Amino acid sequence: MTDIKSWIDNEVKSNDVVLFMKGTPAFPMCGFSGQVVQILDYLGVNFKGHNVLDSAELRDGIKQYTNWPTIPQLYVKGEFVGGCDIVREMFQNGELQAHLQGAGIPVRSRQGA
Repeated sequence: MTDIKSWIDNEVKSNDVVLFMKGTPAFPMCGFSGQVVQILDYLGVNFKGHNVLDSAELRDGIKQYTNWPTIPQLYVKGEFVGGCDIVREMFQNGELQAHLQGAGIPVRSRQGA
């Protein structure tokens, strides 16, 4: 399990935005993962997706890494942001956009749309 934790740690620290999810960004395999992908796509955020269904070791490892029991899990600049409910709530009240921009991640403006 140490190897998977090291790998996860490297992934979240070496990529600006990482989503551990069920399925892939092109083909989410659960509604919660799909919602987070839709939010990130709507905001025009480039992110790296990892399919936890490919590996039981990854699925268990990511939960232990954050001590967070559910998937998806979103990381920005090495920091755990949250799961679907938290990401959705932050998006709806503008906190996610502000958090991303504060971390230097470009976000597409949708004003007037």
